[in-house]
Amino acid sequence: MDIDLNADLAEGFGPWLMGDDEALLDVLSSANLACGFHAGDPLIMLRTVRLALARNVDIGAHVGFPDRQGFGRRIMHIDGAELAAMVIYQLGALDGITRSAGGRMTHMSFHGALGNMVAADQGLAEILVRAVAEFDPRLLIVSSSSRAIETAAADWGLRVATTFLADRAYDDDGLLVPRKLPDSVIHDEGAVIERVRRMLSRDEVVAYSGKPLTMRPRSILLHGDTPGAVDLARRIRREIEALGGRIVPVSRLLDRPAAG
Repeated sequence: MDIDLNADLAEGFGPWLMGDDEALLDVLSSANLACGFHAGDPLIMLRTVRLALARNVDIGAHVGFPDRQGFGRRIMHIDGAELAAMVIYQLGALDGITRSAGGRMTHMSFHGALGNMVAADQGLAEILVRAVAEFDPRLLIVSSSSRAIETAAADWGLRVATTFLADRAYDDDGLLVPRKLPDSVIHDEGAVIERVRRMLSRDEVVAYSGKPLTMRPRSILLHGDTPGAVDLARRIRREIEALGGRIVPVSRLLDRPAAG
């Protein structure tokens, strides 16, 4: 059983740092880097890229709304064509920085409120996934379970790696529960580990309603900005290895059968 271990990084701005990216990169196999819209800046992006490349960690763009004050977690009503241009802009920024450091950007993902909107809206998914395909058809899309994104990716010839958000609750359709609801973010480390264990051993996660959902992800995602993220990442890695699994970068997984 091979699976990717992933986190959202490069989320500081100027002298304000968020999370211990360097420590997390010693545990992860891939990383999603903020591209300057919801968080991040050119210097933080370059530093994080260099740290990731030194550890052979896959580098992906984490694209979001232009909303630093709200960390990209507030809904913004922006025309689809303008959003597509914003996606391309962010992809281009990280791609250029990564190439300047001698590496290659392997994947992308949608952040926060933008990610939730794309996952639930087939029309928006078609527009933004097309933008990704036109930028670089080799890019993987790393996404929580979403029929909209998966359909759009198939339409535009892109591959999708489904990721399991270990510390976020799911609804009955496999979409993320809004953060405004109680217990939508799971802070108890033991509960997070139990969810990972259940997913790895039974291909299943319990939805917010209590309903069991079948899930066969290729990646497990952590939020690098939450307290205790490094310790939690280490515990999840130990759990995977104790079950006989290996941590493998997401770009090396998609040609293999899913775990389970």
